[in-house]
Amino acid sequence: MPPTKYSAWTPWLSAWASWTLLDAVEKTEAMEKNIKLLIVDDIEHNIIALEALLASPRVTVLKARSGPEALEILLQHEVALAILDVNMPGMDGFELAELMRGTTRTRSVPIIFLTASAHDASRTFKGYEAGAVDFLYKPFDTRILASKVEVFVRLEQQKQQLAEQLATMQQLLEANEMFMAVLGHDLRTPLSAVMASSEVLLFLAKEDKSRAAAGRIKSSATRMTRMVDQLLNLARLQGGRLHVEPVGLDLHALAVFIADECRARRPDRELHLEAEGDCQLEGDENLLSQIVSNLIGNALQHGTPEVPVSVRIDGRDAQWIELGVRNGGTIPETLRAHIFEPFRGSQRGTRESDGLGLGLHIAREFARMHGGDIRLETNTDAGTRFLVRLPRRQGA
Repeated sequence: MPPTKYSAWTPWLSAWASWTLLDAVEKTEAMEKNIKLLIVDDIEHNIIALEALLASPRVTVLKARSGPEALEILLQHEVALAILDVNMPGMDGFELAELMRGTTRTRSVPIIFLTASAHDASRTFKGYEAGAVDFLYKPFDTRILASKVEVFVRLEQQKQQLAEQLATMQQLLEANEMFMAVLGHDLRTPLSAVMASSEVLLFLAKEDKSRAAAGRIKSSATRMTRMVDQLLNLARLQGGRLHVEPVGLDLHALAVFIADECRARRPDRELHLEAEGDCQLEGDENLLSQIVSNLIGNALQHGTPEVPVSVRIDGRDAQWIELGVRNGGTIPETLRAHIFEPFRGSQRGTRESDGLGLGLHIAREFARMHGGDIRLETNTDAGTRFLVRLPRRQGA
């Protein structure tokens, strides 16, 4: 193979390629508060002059006298700005910029070119084409250069602050996920024992008082289990760890199953279910089940006891399916604007709540994950209805 213009720099290019492969895995040093600037010039007194101009307690000036030396420095340090002389022997500034733009680590490093050559529009264009943010001809006004550098120093400071905030948020998220994992595991186990024991007590109890006490234990354990489930769902939503896994299913059959469960939990309430049209759609069975369960449970809990809860599925449209859950009573106007916000649903009434006010929030988020949504309709004549609209096909 004939030699190329980069053949003389093979050792440095080899190291540069190695870094490119490793950079995607992890960084080799922690982010430092001090901001680093790189000056590359083959003339010593130019470096000294620039270093004096840019000296600051916030800034560390890194110096290189050739392109290969600059590459070695960039392998070890992250810089906020590179000031490159264009006319250098061997690897000139344009070629150095080309190599910098060729790797993820330094692709976004801003570059200012300096040159003592006469003004030449083609060279200026070549500099910007190489990725420069500015191109200055010597002699230049030092105040202008200092001002431009100050802008990039401030940008780097903001970048570091955002990175610190992101790291803090990541730590909080990890702590939250750990807490939720403990909550899900360590609370579910004793709750399961409590519920199983309540079933045994209900079976063995001879007296009405004993049966009533066992029923209250079972009811309270069921409510606590629902609260744990809601908190876990909220944590997964906020952590971005929930994803739709669509399968073909019948929304009517799913609603029938959930309605039967709700009737078993609330035998004191009347619940009607009807469907019209084609009820087939693509969706995540678990998430859709929670939408239906949350809406029916919400209606049973907050609706007027004397008015039956009605669930209606409308599958007449070719592209969309609608599921409406209606109950008696209205929602105060002061709560309507916030009804889907987390922890707000528990403020709707004075009766004991079945949850933490997360059911409607979770239902809406799950519907949106499917490409649909939920809207509220409430008035004194028709009562309150939550209408879910879902697409039949995911990603269509």
